[in-house]
Amino acid sequence: MENQGASVVINHYILDGKQKQYEDWLNEIGPICRSFAGNIDWQIIRPIPNLTFNYTIIIRFDTIENLKNWMESKERKSLIEKVKPFMAKDDKYLIKSGLDFLFDTENESQKVPVRWKQYLVTWSAIYPLSILIPLIVLPILKTLNFPDNKFINSLFISGCIVFIMVYWLMPNYTKLIKKWLYK
Repeated sequence: MENQGASVVINHYILDGKQKQYEDWLNEIGPICRSFAGNIDWQIIRPIPNLTFNYTIIIRFDTIENLKNWMESKERKSLIEKVKPFMAKDDKYLIKSGLDFLFDTENESQKVPVRWKQYLVTWSAIYPLSILIPLIVLPILKTLNFPDNKFINSLFISGCIVFIMVYWLMPNYTKLIKKWLYK
């Protein structure tokens, strides 16, 4: 089987007024996580100030084994104990291979859809966004006097598409087609 890497999506709900301590903790745990074998990426999606208190951390490793080694490491366990006083809820996470996290379901006993269905659903979601988002983002970048550069444009366009996919479109889209998707 082809190695597709592995991702973990972690949600931490931080107590009001503890964001600074949590940010300090992120600065401590981040370099340790990135030093583990097979780490590819570490992304933090921060809450909206004075509105939400949820931090989402997405970590990718080259193999599911390397990701599990990090998630179950004594270093991470020790740092999770250190951050608990700042959290409103316990540390919970779900490890998935490839893009399976886009097809996450609240029912943990439900299986992940077959790959060809994941492919069709993801493609059918990304295609219209890849047409629509540039029509919105490029004029905004021009208004903000960003240089007309394909790399900068692609950075903002892809960032918007991924954000919409992960936080809005896929959770709703998969609920809409769940009978076919999980059949």
